[in-house]
Amino acid sequence: MTMRVNARMFGFIPAPILYAIGSLAPIKRMIRAVLKDLGIPKDVFQFVNWPTRYDSREATKALKGSGIAVPHLDTYAANLWDYWERHLDPDLFIDRSLAGRVRDKVVVVTGASSGIGKAAALKLATAGAKVMLVARGEEKLVDTKKEIEAADGKAWIYSCDVSDMASCDALVTKVLKDHGGCDYLVNNAGRSIRRGVLNSLDRFHDFERTMQLNYFGALRLIMGFLPHMVANKHGHIINISSIGVLSNAPRFSAYVASKSALDSFAACAASEFIDKGIDFTTINMPLVRTPMIAPTKMYENVPTLSPEEAADLIVEAIVYKPVRIATRLGVFGAVSHAIAPKLTQILLNTAFNMFPDSAAAVGKKEGETKLSAEQMAFAQLTQGIHW
Repeated sequence: MTMRVNARMFGFIPAPILYAIGSLAPIKRMIRAVLKDLGIPKDVFQFVNWPTRYDSREATKALKGSGIAVPHLDTYAANLWDYWERHLDPDLFIDRSLAGRVRDKVVVVTGASSGIGKAAALKLATAGAKVMLVARGEEKLVDTKKEIEAADGKAWIYSCDVSDMASCDALVTKVLKDHGGCDYLVNNAGRSIRRGVLNSLDRFHDFERTMQLNYFGALRLIMGFLPHMVANKHGHIINISSIGVLSNAPRFSAYVASKSALDSFAACAASEFIDKGIDFTTINMPLVRTPMIAPTKMYENVPTLSPEEAADLIVEAIVYKPVRIATRLGVFGAVSHAIAPKLTQILLNTAFNMFPDSAAAVGKKEGETKLSAEQMAFAQLTQGIHW
């Protein structure tokens, strides 16, 4: 692909002003960051409008009398391009494998005893990472560690209640003492509550508990490991968020609020640390079949990701370091709220009335009814969204 930029489009701005703006330190930093992210060398700018014509006159002159003619460009341009792609493209020399990113790196995974955390830990350890398995109970972590070691991986167990700040501080201290740092922090541990607001009026602790674990606990770990990441000029923080933050699905006000807080923190903090070698990635995870959603029996009949598929999104985050990973439906939900908020609320209200609160949410013990054909069709159409 060839990009041509006509310098005359900037002609209305006096050259001294352009030079002065380009000389400002903040502008220089922004340009360097953008070019680095795009993989474009700064020196390329001097060739953007290179006033040169290339022709074959010199070659024709040199070959005169030899019986050799200069071929037309279109007869060999494809060969030149093919050679460049196969041998000279700088991207060929970048290791974009998971092993290339995490081999011998310290990776802390919270909520590693089951579900997404366990599946991610297995993939990371198989790729050569030193995986720190973090969860409240050690029993299930032992099982995860055995599976990793059976696959010739390396893993360490750390018992930690992420909702307890003192426990978070102890975890940070222990990991830094044992391993000297943390290269990747995967904030996966979380608590979800599916309950309408009217059924939560006397359950303020629902909101406190979700904020304590999903936001304050994750934030405590981030702030604990950040100084060492900055000192090493390397670090990647991956926050497992929810598609609910983008879609604002009803019945998840406590859960979505806590995840939104973490998303907003990461969005603000990322701009402070991008020049220090620290990356932040938010994964707005769709519905995943994990023990966290087990109490809602309705989810047994709706489309979900497997923990292994969810772990693949974490792998993608580590390899490519995007700012955000989200499904097309999640992005569509965010766009809908931005351009047609009232209409979107009406549609969500329809969904809210279509799906009832769970029996547990309203304090009942009897089982939940199966989904109707209408509910199944709607859930299939909106795959991944929590209803």
